[in-house]
Amino acid sequence: MVESTVLIPTPLRQYVSGKSSIRLEGKRIIDVLTKLIETNSNIEFHIFDEKRKIRSFINIYVNDKDIRKLNNENTELNDSDIISIIPSVAGGSLNKDEYMRYSRHLILPEVGMEGQLKLKNSSILLIGSGGLGSPTGLYLAAAGIGRLGIVDFDVVDLTNLQRQIIHSTSNIGKSKLQSAKERIREINPTITVETYETRLTSENALDIIKKYDIIIDGTDNFQTRYLVNDACVLLGKPNIYGSIFRFEGQASVFDSKNGPCYRCLYPEPPPPGLVPSCAEGGVLGVLPGVIGTIQATEAIKIIIGKGEPLVGRLLLYDAIEMRFRELEITKEPSCPICGENPTISELIDYEEFCGIRGGTTAEQELVPEITVKELENKIKNNERITIIDVREPHEYEICNIKEAKLIPLNDLPNKVNELDSSQEIILHCHTGMRSAQATSLLRNIGFTKASNLKGGIEAWSIEIDDTVPRY
Repeated sequence: MVESTVLIPTPLRQYVSGKSSIRLEGKRIIDVLTKLIETNSNIEFHIFDEKRKIRSFINIYVNDKDIRKLNNENTELNDSDIISIIPSVAGGSLNKDEYMRYSRHLILPEVGMEGQLKLKNSSILLIGSGGLGSPTGLYLAAAGIGRLGIVDFDVVDLTNLQRQIIHSTSNIGKSKLQSAKERIREINPTITVETYETRLTSENALDIIKKYDIIIDGTDNFQTRYLVNDACVLLGKPNIYGSIFRFEGQASVFDSKNGPCYRCLYPEPPPPGLVPSCAEGGVLGVLPGVIGTIQATEAIKIIIGKGEPLVGRLLLYDAIEMRFRELEITKEPSCPICGENPTISELIDYEEFCGIRGGTTAEQELVPEITVKELENKIKNNERITIIDVREPHEYEICNIKEAKLIPLNDLPNKVNELDSSQEIILHCHTGMRSAQATSLLRNIGFTKASNLKGGIEAWSIEIDDTVPRY
């Protein structure tokens, strides 16, 4: 005997003891529906009219085919066919393709038709389409978020592809927004994708963020992170936070209406250059997949109103140890934006707040710099200079300037006695941030001829020697 699975929609589950699916025998669709009624008599009125015909507001699908196009209810079944009962539902609806696309959501009691319609009617803004924005955007699109906004101003680079899975090799050099939008449309053409090819600033943040229900922070710098937090507090929007570095990640939900905000956790940013970016410190490629998926999960839970969001909780993930930990975050009464007596009522200058000017840190501005072209000329002219590479040994193995001596930044204080303070010293790192710290350190102890190589070995590779690998 042929046995099929009948998927029961949320509105009709009360008539089948709350079941989302039932296995029934029958050669034809009508046989299976008859067996369904025989075992659950209360459902009959909702499927058949008084003439024993399937009601006009009920659609029956076999796998992904409408039976009205398959010789109606006399269609014969194959073993393991899936029969879907699709009633019209008040308060919005899904088209027939969406019923099949989201069928695994529809049969979850916690989601069902009501939850899927909430997802369809919701809007989410992704700040960034990089490491965290990639998995978050893909899964939210697949889940059926009705309107997805993305803010980004970067282009796809080869170094992105190790972790930013929304982009592909064929999109190198293309706008990240365009690349992400094309991939999302391939996954789910039913949703609306809105793009903002701009840097999020104090001037545009409120206008962009106010259009969306939930904001997901996928940024990789502190000035934007504080900007997003403050804009969300001022507008009363949930802010789903994620951050990644090397092998570790963090996630939380900052909702100032119901709990603390990002400033409650971190009242002030670290000094510029103290915490390296992913470009400086590296990141395990799969790490943003874990944290980004958690961010997407939290967004879906908030929309459908199920489960316990990470409000007031900081989730820590260590990929090396494969361990999750959870810490409590409390609302800080003295918080300047969400506390009892807030002092921030409008967006501020976040680059100044984080000690950054024009893309450089305050420390970089305070130390003298030379360009890679100037360094090249000094080497060609055999000038008496010492070049110090303050990166880590594993970075030195990737690429190096052959005239440079490796002294990692953390080892430099213990090796200053090896340096000649009367000689010109030029320090470099990957992009110039760590070497700015090193230059400041040396000048503060009397090395007045120390200077920083602007742009680091990255600039050397681009402008002077393209045989030096970039990373």
